[in-house]
Amino acid sequence: MNDDLSLYDEEIKFPVEIEQYERKIYDLKQLIEISKGLNSTLDYNILIDSILLTCMGQMQLLKAGIFTHRSIDRQEFVLHRNYKGFEIDHKIEYVIPANSKLIQFLDMNFKCYTLDELKDILQDEPSLESLICLNPSLIVPLKGKGTLNGIIILADRINQKGFSESDKEYMLNIASLAGIAIQNAYLYELATTDMMTRLKIHHYFQTILIEEREKSIKSSLPLSLIMIDIDNFKDFNDTYGHTCGDLVLKNVAMVISGSVRQSDIASRYGGEEFAVILPHTEINEAFKVAERVRTSVQKSYILYKRKKLGVTISVGVTQFNPSLDSTSKNIIERADKALYISKQQGRNKTTVLLTDK
Repeated sequence: MNDDLSLYDEEIKFPVEIEQYERKIYDLKQLIEISKGLNSTLDYNILIDSILLTCMGQMQLLKAGIFTHRSIDRQEFVLHRNYKGFEIDHKIEYVIPANSKLIQFLDMNFKCYTLDELKDILQDEPSLESLICLNPSLIVPLKGKGTLNGIIILADRINQKGFSESDKEYMLNIASLAGIAIQNAYLYELATTDMMTRLKIHHYFQTILIEEREKSIKSSLPLSLIMIDIDNFKDFNDTYGHTCGDLVLKNVAMVISGSVRQSDIASRYGGEEFAVILPHTEINEAFKVAERVRTSVQKSYILYKRKKLGVTISVGVTQFNPSLDSTSKNIIERADKALYISKQQGRNKTTVLLTDK
């Protein structure tokens, strides 16, 4: 009789075990697909968006956000602007210092935590304030290649359930994949960024211009190019020294970054010259962007040894023409020619040139 009961128990357990294995296989397949998706781009903002949407889809969430490094040279963690669902008080700066106890703890303990668990562990820790303001249900550290690259915050499951241990384990697997992807994107950003101006380097500009030309030809969508040169830049170096010249470069670069769209590619072309690639943009819109940059630079100034120093730029604008521009060199030379005309006509001017004549 006992043997029969034992056999009966095995028959009941067997289907349950199959279901568990099938679930694990399904989860592994999902993680493979997630890994492919996250590693399909090195664009930092697109990657962040992909990570958050993946978390929301896999965990059935209404809210997701991520704290990442502010910039290449500033290591504190800030809430990335691509957050989903959280209500943000724009008077508050959601910042977690890189040397805080919270970051040190998450770096040493790769686990998912609730906000209450972190409050109990890190009692009265000031760096928790940014999380407390957002009130997430789950906090997940992002680690890639042994480095803490960010913190994911999740809240409000659609089914209104909590997070089981298997949910937390699954989120850690996603976080591991996301952490590696962010580390790769960060290293790529570091390799393609001019450290003086924080704009893209010349080689990156040339590579992207080739790609955008090919896309423009295939899609029949417009592509424009802006070339920018700082007026009388040599005077700043000769009169005030190269430290002042560096400040001028940084200021103009900052204005360019703040005046163009996220889809535009701003780069330091060389010396005091800059270039902006504008995908899906025809010449009239490109002219507006160029004028926005020029007037913004004109309104700006730098402070050097208690002196206010104004800066102006000359600008050339052109649009890619497949019948004229067989190489990137053609479109660059035409934009540069437009820039030279602006210089000849008194500087602090934007010139549009559509043909080589």
